[in-house]
Formats: sequence, structure tokens, C-alpha cells
Amino acid sequence: MTNALLENLDRIHTTEMGVDRIRRNMNLGDIDVVSWCKEKILDKNSETERRGKNWYVQDNDCIITVNASSYTIITVHRR
Repeated sequence: MTNALLENLDRIHTTEMGVDRIRRNMNLGDIDVVSWCKEKILDKNSETERRGKNWYVQDNDCIITVNASSYTIITVHRR
């Protein structure tokens, strides 16, 4: 499946506050949060949907919210 999110995977990033929020929400240790999110986005079992100004990527564990224009990871929540 091709979509703008996958085509712009190299542009995906987050802020320092975003890193802290994602680590806290997902109980992640000291790992590269952006790489972790990219792996989830690329997972063949994840579902990607654009709704309004955001992309939503769902897998078995979480929902990743990415801004569609800036490709900033806004947050990640458990499912």
C-alpha cells in the first residue's frame, strides 16, 4: 500500500516533549522513539488511515498519530 505517509517516512520526526510523552504512554525505556514508530508504521499488519489533518496508524499494541502536513508524531496511545 502506498500513501503519502509511507512516501515521506524520512520526514517523520517528533519534538522533545513528544519523545517524553510517547515514552511515558508506551512505557518505553531509553530507545529511539522515532525509529520505534517508523517500525510500527512499516509493519505489514498495521493499518494506516488519514482523517482530516492527521494520519492514524493502528497495530495490535497502539495507535500512532502523525500530523499530515508536518509529519510530526503527535502522540502514541495504547489500544
